[in-house]
Amino acid sequence: MGARVLATDTNISSGLESNTTGITAFSMPAWQLALWATVYLALVVVAVTGNATVIWIILAHERMRTVTNYFIINLALADLCMAAFNTAFNFVYASHNIWYFGRAFCYFQNLFPITAMFVSIYSMTAIAADRYMAIVHPFQPRLSAPGTKAVIAGIWLVALALAFPQCFYSTITVDQGATKCVVAWPKDSGGKMLLLYHLLVLALIYFLPLVVMFVAYSIIGLTLWKRAVPGHQAHGANLRHLQAKKKFVKAMVLVVVTFAVCWLPYHLYFILGSFQEDIYYHKFIQQVYLALFWLAMSSTMYNPVIYCCLNHRFRSGFRLAFRCCPWVTPTEEDRLELNHTPSLSMRVNRCHTKETLFMTGDVNPSEATNGQAGSPQDGEPEGP
Repeated sequence: MGARVLATDTNISSGLESNTTGITAFSMPAWQLALWATVYLALVVVAVTGNATVIWIILAHERMRTVTNYFIINLALADLCMAAFNTAFNFVYASHNIWYFGRAFCYFQNLFPITAMFVSIYSMTAIAADRYMAIVHPFQPRLSAPGTKAVIAGIWLVALALAFPQCFYSTITVDQGATKCVVAWPKDSGGKMLLLYHLLVLALIYFLPLVVMFVAYSIIGLTLWKRAVPGHQAHGANLRHLQAKKKFVKAMVLVVVTFAVCWLPYHLYFILGSFQEDIYYHKFIQQVYLALFWLAMSSTMYNPVIYCCLNHRFRSGFRLAFRCCPWVTPTEEDRLELNHTPSLSMRVNRCHTKETLFMTGDVNPSEATNGQAGSPQDGEPEGP
């Protein structure tokens, strides 16, 4: 189960001990440990740097502060924290089979990863819902800034509530001289409480949101591509606006698919272990776990790459953020892309564009007057 893995799983950490040397049966050669440490370190550096840059690009440039991009900040923050506070510590625990980080961090380690994963996937779901309303129901009121903050706060509160049982039952144990951070669930008939909790977590942080996003993006795709068929031709600014929305949908679908692919083997691993626990005692299982854990955690580093590759504003932002690097040369166009304030003539032209979009159903009526949306340059992102 994802919950058990994310909570420094007790099956992995309770491997067979050697009675003569005190070294676990899962000990690996130094060169192998160094190799794993290198790939995990690279993951953490890329994920933390990339997501921190995404947050900076949006917060430092007023033009980027849209409803959708605030959800992207929430997603980036969850991924950054997952990489910084879970990946490295869980790697050390899984590779050494000893908990070095104390009781307080044991509680945190069993609370935060489930919280962060919930926040990540429900931030994606919120983006899908926002795009669904904007594209499929353009005449309905859009989410306001206070509403966006309330949704984000609600996501975090529900995530913490879902993860709380893992924290509540966390404890430190000593097994043959080795300190372990475990989740000691109450004993019940057949472990039904534990099984039900794991199934609930798996449904809520993986299957349910993926189904919701699949349905939402399917309807969005049909709606957008329907507008491109004969009889629904768009021209000029309206065509550019439609193309921008298509590009955004493609980028977000790629984000969701990447998340699903990275986490699926991890969840399958624990589903299998629920029915056949003896697999956890095979010596090869440590290598399998480290590989699957790396794949799952790697989901935290791909989104910034996707944004940079598929969105020219984020690309400009990354060039500005890394302008100190000798191989990166930002242009004046990059600065204008993120900081340029439209002239009066451009605002008048965009006002005309909004009226056109309103007539074709590409923007809702409130946005046509308050400037929250319209052309891609005026509130509707051309990408994530």
